[in-house]
Amino acid sequence: MKLLSLNVGRPVVSEHTDQAEGVTGIDKRPVEGAVRVAAPGTEGFGAGGLEGDAVCDTRHHGGEHQAVYAFAREDLDAWERTLGRTLRNGSFGENLTTEGVDVSGAKIGERWRVGSDLVLEVASGRIPCRTFQGHMGEKGWVKRFTEQAAPGAYLRVVEPGAIRAGDTIEILHRPDHEVTVSFQFRAVTTERDLLPRILVAADTLAPEAVRVARTYMAKQGSGAEAGEARG
Repeated sequence: MKLLSLNVGRPVVSEHTDQAEGVTGIDKRPVEGAVRVAAPGTEGFGAGGLEGDAVCDTRHHGGEHQAVYAFAREDLDAWERTLGRTLRNGSFGENLTTEGVDVSGAKIGERWRVGSDLVLEVASGRIPCRTFQGHMGEKGWVKRFTEQAAPGAYLRVVEPGAIRAGDTIEILHRPDHEVTVSFQFRAVTTERDLLPRILVAADTLAPEAVRVARTYMAKQGSGAEAGEARG
């Protein structure tokens, strides 16, 4: 398992973003050499975890639980066959293009060592947005991407470090629960009845996903109570 490509983005103007200045950093490009990765907010870093990587719409992207985005080259290859077009590394806006890693099959709370020092922890799946659709230029892209339920993973930084393309990826810890990135993604998108089950990973799951699950459960509980009252 290895880091096939390390990708960063620069701000570019896009009509497909609601960001105040009309720019997005989704267009990630492979870079050579080492890039330092640290938890966002550390001096010298922006809203993302990679030094030099632009995260423009900080209302919805970046921050501790979306410090790094990883996507498997194998999944890009599958999309190439489906779309009939070439997809370079970084095409989906991912920072890390991996090889030999089942990224969407990773469990929430799973920890990876990349290179010699960097340790990352899986926090959630990526939810597609209209900026992603505009970037891809594919009709119905958000729906198609959602139906595949292989969204790639957002990760938080546990231990900072510098990484480069070709570094090994080692799984340090894999939790003993059922909540993979794909499972969590389906729960918050197309299979809402799964939401209560993702809370087993609440300690390491991105807070927004926890909030969605708990709100769903509260509404379900209110509905049941209303039904009992009517009965």
